Amino acid sequence: MNYALHLVIYFDIFLILALSLNLIVGYTGLLSLAHAGFFAIGAYAYALLSLRLEWGFFAAAFTGATIAAFISLTVSLCSWRLKGDFFVMGSLAVQALIYSAAYNWNSVDAPLGSLSNLTNGPFGISAIPRPHILGLQVASGLPMALLATFVGAISSFIIWWIIGSSWGKTLVAMRDDELAARGLGKNTKLLKLQAIAIGSAFAAFAGAVYAAHVRYVDPSSAALSESILILSMVIVGGLGNFRGPIVGAAILVALPEILRTFSLPDAMAANLRLMLYGLLLVFLMLFRPQGVCGEYRVQ
Repeated sequence: MNYALHLVIYFDIFLILALSLNLIVGYTGLLSLAHAGFFAIGAYAYALLSLRLEWGFFAAAFTGATIAAFISLTVSLCSWRLKGDFFVMGSLAVQALIYSAAYNWNSVDAPLGSLSNLTNGPFGISAIPRPHILGLQVASGLPMALLATFVGAISSFIIWWIIGSSWGKTLVAMRDDELAARGLGKNTKLLKLQAIAIGSAFAAFAGAVYAAHVRYVDPSSAALSESILILSMVIVGGLGNFRGPIVGAAILVALPEILRTFSLPDAMAANLRLMLYGLLLVFLMLFRPQGVCGEYRVQ
């Protein structure tokens, strides 16, 4: 039962991450590899604010989301001219910078949370308090799963409303033909900045849920492999629509657990599962390159 609840929480986390990345990749056409970095910013922000200042869950999570949005805006303003492969390389550089900061921002003599030891480096931050809401502590198990599901449902509704609004339709028009959108008087630069900031803020919110559940955060949260996993969920499910990331997140969360049920020798079980997992992704890309529910494909 506890393991099933753990999977539910992980699905809710990756649901938020996939939907928010789809807002950037599927609705602006910008292929970003920095999403795990903003996820880590939210996780670290929640860890520090709850551990050092004893903030409640939503106050710490919203603060982390605001920090992530501000950082993404700052970086985007410096690199808004980048397009195509150059934007991918720029986002990869941002990912590397956030990972390096998380890994190296520590000092043995300085207290945790100080300017000299903000992240505790490779040792990470442990013993993160359970989330508090209105003065009540959310216990592990079912209460935490309900909180994660609530956050996932609210985030999904907000993103669904965003992409269905006139602003979301303008994003699609800009993605399909940016020159025509400019000709109609649309500020495409501002649209891209807004989409990246909103997507990054939701990623940070997912990071807060992760830190509250696991109660430990380290630089691996900002690893490139995590960004690739999130992007895989969006591509497998399908870009440019609401249901695609939901399907992609469900497939890539459930698939390793399904492969785990096969009776494999212990010495090779992990490697065989990864190989089968990779082969399934390759076959999907061969026969359904636009994704399970896709309407758009990154060029």
